[in-house]
Amino acid sequence: MKKNVLIFGSIAGIIVSAFMFVSMLMLSKDPNFEGSMLVGYTAMLVAFSFVFVGIKNFRDKYNNGFISFGKACKVGLFISLIASTMYVITWLIELNFFIPNFMELYTNHVLDHAKASGVTAAELDKQVAEMASYKEMYKNPLFVILLTYLEILPMGILVTLISALILKKKDKSQTQIA
Repeated sequence: MKKNVLIFGSIAGIIVSAFMFVSMLMLSKDPNFEGSMLVGYTAMLVAFSFVFVGIKNFRDKYNNGFISFGKACKVGLFISLIASTMYVITWLIELNFFIPNFMELYTNHVLDHAKASGVTAAELDKQVAEMASYKEMYKNPLFVILLTYLEILPMGILVTLISALILKKKDKSQTQIA
């Protein structure tokens, strides 16, 4: 199981990290966060398709064509965790070496968007205070790591659950014996 998880987790991690790197390059040239986010979430979905492939590969090649829901979840979660960890590491590298002013760019984007939507002065003040709080929290690397995992890991868990449901297959000969 270890080899299978490492291979498919690494493939998924490389895909999602490469897409993130490209989207951040796009963002540094044109701070359009919506387009960048769309690319990012599409990349996550493409990368997490390897959860399905990894579970199926494990079932068919290493587990005699059978896998329980629980075992499929275990395989998928490990693949998702490897890919997510690679994503987090890539983000930390980009944040610290390539776009250290990310929170400034993001804050400006959020506030410009709020102004354009015609919010009241009180709502804008509230948004300014909220963004200042986020900027302060983003100075803590642990917060950045947790927030980045929260960005990607839920999708990996969802894809894992769906894949495990689709791919589970019980060994009929062992069920009849019991």
